[in-house]
Amino acid sequence: MKEEKPNEHSNLKEPPQENGVIQSTQGLYSSTSPPASDDEPFSTYFEEKVPIPEDVTQVFSFRKLWAFTGPGFLMSIAYLDPGNIESDLQSGAKAGFKLLWVLLGATIIGLLLQRLAARLGVVTGMHLAEVCNRQYPTVPRILLWLMVELAIIGSDMQEVIGCAIAFNLLSMGRIPLWGGVLITIIDTFVFLFLDKYGLRKLEAFFGFLITIMAVSFGYEYVMVRPDQGELLKGMFLPYCENCDSAQMEQAVGIVGAVIMPHNIYLHSALVKSRQIDRGNKKEVKEANKYYFIESTIALFISFLINVFVVAVFAEAFYDKTNIEVNAKCNASGSPHTDLFPLDNSTLQVDIFKGGVVLGCFFGPAALYIWAIGILAAGQSSTMTGTYSGQFVMEGFLNLRWSRFARVLLTRSIAIFPTLLVAIFQDVQHLTGMNDFLNVLQSMQLPFALIPILTFTSLTSIMDDFANGLVWKIGGGVVILVVCAINMYFVVVYVTSLNSVALYVLVALLCIAYLSFVCYLAWQCLIALGVSCLDVSCLGNRMRLTGHTDVYLLNDMDSNTMVER
Repeated sequence: MKEEKPNEHSNLKEPPQENGVIQSTQGLYSSTSPPASDDEPFSTYFEEKVPIPEDVTQVFSFRKLWAFTGPGFLMSIAYLDPGNIESDLQSGAKAGFKLLWVLLGATIIGLLLQRLAARLGVVTGMHLAEVCNRQYPTVPRILLWLMVELAIIGSDMQEVIGCAIAFNLLSMGRIPLWGGVLITIIDTFVFLFLDKYGLRKLEAFFGFLITIMAVSFGYEYVMVRPDQGELLKGMFLPYCENCDSAQMEQAVGIVGAVIMPHNIYLHSALVKSRQIDRGNKKEVKEANKYYFIESTIALFISFLINVFVVAVFAEAFYDKTNIEVNAKCNASGSPHTDLFPLDNSTLQVDIFKGGVVLGCFFGPAALYIWAIGILAAGQSSTMTGTYSGQFVMEGFLNLRWSRFARVLLTRSIAIFPTLLVAIFQDVQHLTGMNDFLNVLQSMQLPFALIPILTFTSLTSIMDDFANGLVWKIGGGVVILVVCAINMYFVVVYVTSLNSVALYVLVALLCIAYLSFVCYLAWQCLIALGVSCLDVSCLGNRMRLTGHTDVYLLNDMDSNTMVER
């Protein structure tokens, strides 16, 4: 038989079949050549690839780090979207500095998960949606795509809401919320305009938006001057003194806001933008190293910006009552005094009220600078959300639409439901959607975390770069904890609805939801080495897919692997 030329994805080769049964195999780096340019899949963002310097022999090179810098910062924007900012300010207002250690822990967990996503893209040359498309059977693949799309829509709605609120604050209410939502449609054209001017310029623009956020929220931090001792104590002492259920729910909300499912798909795609010879193990190893360093720096900066927001509201508004804020806003001549009823209940803040109270206590400049920071967060995250939507649709559905059509569709999916809410509801209802959207995204987390751990643990896909025992166990524990925390968040939200009809509906949905999660977890456990769960242990190996690609349920303990 004539030997076929290896495809562009160095580690996803067709395995041999025997009696209709797919057998385990793994790719050989020595037999892999880089893909030809005309073999590249149709995709946005990769019309050009950034070259990597070859004349550098040092163990560490700033030139090479600079060449790899970009994807991690685009990924980090998801840690700074309006949903995260709202979670930060609520954490500070409700618990002071006590939950900063939760934010730190969630960011570290996020970094470890992003490392897996980046490694998948670097090693295979495919992003997570593409791998899912090739590896899962039809029905699970379609369900997985729908779940990820829901997560993207939920995140995008939060970002559009953030932009609309920022425009409303900057215009002192002259731009209504629905007008702010319509303005965000401009993102579509900004995206297309910037994309034409080159990849590095696009990455520089996102870096500029991150800088605006750092300066804006940093200004608020310097102006408020938080207690540094309390800040450090809250960051490194994992304890919440005198915390009640409200603070604990807020802690869960922080984890749910920081770790976002679509960001795993996004990062695995963004790393494909560099010229890497995937047939050269040294280059792949080097790319993994520099991407991890870059992601660490990017998430450290995003963590500092989040800390700025938490600290400002912890120092200035922790334990404040509505009547205190009402009096202060009345004295400052704020037109939003009616937002704070004359009672002694604890102040409840969101993105809109946060800007208002900053203006009441620290002057109009604080309000406008806050709004500028929120606008930068919303604008940057809406565009990266657009990228996520495109990668997911391209990967799962193999779409070959024009760039304009795909961008317009992904923006419209989030714009229209948000516009309807903005037209028929006021700002209180619009910001109140944040809790629901956080719950929606929390429920989608398993559909990113389980597949990324599954595929990065398979030697047949990752070759020498598959997860070791420590990463398999650690990754499994982290994913289990994160999913459990977010499920608790979902349960708390659902029980607050106080509707029997909704309870019944949620119960039915939960049965279907948990069944699908168990299916993915079952396959993940086999990939992690729990081979007794494979049907082959019963002596009755079954063909689970018609794909000719390596299937994830291959016996991972097989000794028939081809030697390197």
